[in-house]
Amino acid sequence: MKKLAIGMVLGMSLFAGQTLAAGDAAAGQAKAAVCAACHGADGIAVIPGYPNLKGQNEQYIISSIKAYKNKERNGGLAAVMQAQAAMLNDADIANLAAYYSSLK
Repeated sequence: MKKLAIGMVLGMSLFAGQTLAAGDAAAGQAKAAVCAACHGADGIAVIPGYPNLKGQNEQYIISSIKAYKNKERNGGLAAVMQAQAAMLNDADIANLAAYYSSLK
C-alpha cells in the first residue's frame, strides 16, 4: 500500500511538472517570425515538403525541435533545422510549441 501511495505522488508530480512547463503562446508567436520563412506565417508551409506546424501536437513539436537541436534527426534538410534549433533554449521551444499547437 505504501508503494502505491508513493507511486501516485510521483506520478502526480510528473503531471504537475508538465503543467508548470507549459509554453507561452504569445511569446512563441513573437519568436516564430524566423520560422515563417519555411513554415509560413500561419503555420502552413510555403515550401513543398516542409511540414505544416499549425495545430500540430505540442509535445511532438517539442520533441522534434529537441531532436534537431541534439542532432538526433538527420537527412534531407535537417542541417537547416539543426542550426535553427541550436539557437533555441528550452523556454523558446516550449513557447513555439504552445503557439503552433494553439493555431486552429
